[in-house]
Amino acid sequence: MKKVGFIGAGNMATAIIGGILKKGILKPQEMIASRRSADKLQALTQQYGIAVTTDNTEAAGAQIVVLAVKPQFLAGVLAEIADVVTDQTILVSLAAGKTMEWIANGLGRSAKIIRCMPNTPALVLEGCTGVCRNGLVTDEELEQVMTLLGSFGTASVVSENLMDAVVGVSGSSPAFVFMFIEALADGAVAAGMPRVQAYEFAAQTVLGSAKLLLETGKHPGELKDMVCSPGGTTIEGVKTLEECGFRAAVMDAVEACVNKSRNL
Repeated sequence: MKKVGFIGAGNMATAIIGGILKKGILKPQEMIASRRSADKLQALTQQYGIAVTTDNTEAAGAQIVVLAVKPQFLAGVLAEIADVVTDQTILVSLAAGKTMEWIANGLGRSAKIIRCMPNTPALVLEGCTGVCRNGLVTDEELEQVMTLLGSFGTASVVSENLMDAVVGVSGSSPAFVFMFIEALADGAVAAGMPRVQAYEFAAQTVLGSAKLLLETGKHPGELKDMVCSPGGTTIEGVKTLEECGFRAAVMDAVEACVNKSRNL
């Protein structure tokens, strides 16, 4: 029996597989992944050396089964693997908006279920993942899964009622950050900077700012004030952002993601 099986082998599953192998948590022969596209599976096994299959039930025979399919396909997958999943199988769902109760109903019975929401920075081992579990998952089993999820970034346990908030603040928000980086670069290009250099300056500034916040533990408002010299350039830019409703727009975007997740 394989230790971890992936049903769905897209970008997120690939990031998880890469993180697990890079950290040496599991060996390639201890994992298996299923996907409809045989060509993409072939590329996956060539890159990582793991077992692959087009049969979801084969991947579902692992000790830990990661459900890495889109929410709209999850019901069909659950019906397909229901007879293979045992009482000892740990199901780890990456599907936004699908509660643990919904997953159990899709199986037609109770099961050990862990729900999580990673994000795309996992592709460079800098992901942020929210995690919750149902009452059938033991502390030891949760720790096993947390070790896997921690291989490609940080993972934190939250209550299930906060999972939709996780979607908004970390699951979807990399897109907002990329838009911000693009906008910063566009402003620099308008001022005469070459675009490639503008992207580098903007991206490194966002990276460094995030690291400064995490490593100092300072409130973001305090760090903002450190940059805003009296009568200087930065406070003028902050004033412009406030006039344009910058913070309210970001809050509205997170709220929109949360509401969408609740209604998936």
